Amino acid sequence: MAPQWLDEQEQTTWRRWLAVSELVPRTLDAQLQRDAGLTHAAYVVLAMLSEAPDRSRRMSDLARVANQSQSRLSHTVARLEERGWVTRVRATEDRRGNVAVLTDAGWDVVTRVAPGHVQAVRDAVFAALTPEQVVALGEALDAVLERLDPDHTQRALAGS
Repeated sequence: MAPQWLDEQEQTTWRRWLAVSELVPRTLDAQLQRDAGLTHAAYVVLAMLSEAPDRSRRMSDLARVANQSQSRLSHTVARLEERGWVTRVRATEDRRGNVAVLTDAGWDVVTRVAPGHVQAVRDAVFAALTPEQVVALGEALDAVLERLDPDHTQRALAGS
């Protein structure tokens, strides 16, 4: 059976997606490196901890909400521990897993860096869109996410 190639519109859209998916993280990384010496991946870990009850999350949950593999998260958290922004402790309920905890110093970093990061996201993505396009983009991304992760086990949902 012959492959079903992308049509011209699909190919154009796909290549735009590839460019955006490369340029947005690069732009956000540059802003975070400039303002705090952080990668975007490290900032997401700090932000997800800052939003959690008691500023702590089990490492497996943190990997899911930060959209990182367990291995990548472990390296990211180790670098954040070296800077005194995160600590790891044994989970109290089963003593098998680890919990990452945002320190007061880590909280200070998040609260200092978040406004600039939000502005960078707004400038990189939302400033180019009308309110209707924001809605359409959200709906399109929801459809793709539902196709890729129908049981919602590989991604964090808004607000989780």
